[in-house]
Amino acid sequence: PAFRLFQRQFLLGYLPALAADWLQGPLLFQLLQSRGFLRSQIAALYSCGFASNVAFGLVSGVFVDRLGRKKSCVLSSGLCSVSCLLQLSRDFLALAAGRVLAALGTSLLFSAFESWYIHEHLECHDFPAEWIPDTFSRVALWNSGLAVAAGLVAELVAEGLALGPVAPFLVAVPFLALSGIFAVKNWDENYGKSRSCSKACGEGLRGLFSDPRALLLGLVQALVESILLIFAFLWTPVLEPHGIPLGIAFSGFTAASAAGSALFRRGVTGRLRLQPL
Repeated sequence: PAFRLFQRQFLLGYLPALAADWLQGPLLFQLLQSRGFLRSQIAALYSCGFASNVAFGLVSGVFVDRLGRKKSCVLSSGLCSVSCLLQLSRDFLALAAGRVLAALGTSLLFSAFESWYIHEHLECHDFPAEWIPDTFSRVALWNSGLAVAAGLVAELVAEGLALGPVAPFLVAVPFLALSGIFAVKNWDENYGKSRSCSKACGEGLRGLFSDPRALLLGLVQALVESILLIFAFLWTPVLEPHGIPLGIAFSGFTAASAAGSALFRRGVTGRLRLQPL
């Protein structure tokens, strides 16, 4: 019972932030296009976000450990909220700033929350490490459902209620506020080891190059991610001229992704006992 209560406290803080992140995906290209920007300018805005994510990703672990994981979770919600509100602007520089803030907030979203949970699970509550996968399997299940729901909600508020493509970004703000407020009121602070950024990066590079399999895995993952990012930029201009509802299409993509993950798990752990190459 104590573990289930702790797990519930984590999910109630984490899941609203994940929902807000998904809400910002379906209509971003359409929103920027509605502001009158050329496709090359939209590509530059996307690139601002991608480049910021890469740059901050190098130091995010050290940053989170020093600032505190709870504070980093709250900061993630704040940065993403400001980014969503900046989408109301028609100024290119303001929108570029919004992309940068969204990238920083997203980087914290996918590092600080999980780091906070693992530390609390092991160090503060002394629960068995074998119980950690139970929590993250629940996160994965909920995350898939939230992704599908986000596309439907985005389509409803933008087209069904005729509020325009900026509406999903505004809907995301209350979810971000809920996540931040819940963390402030219900979570304890914890910190990681104090390390210099250069030392942390050096350790990571040495670990990467000392094992050829780790380097190969990283290269494969980078190529897969690059394909997904290109797809994220291109799917809207490809489908929109055909009158396909973008929110519904986004939900279809995320549902297919969830189904693929489920089939993979079934194939690896089921009777077939398939093995990844």
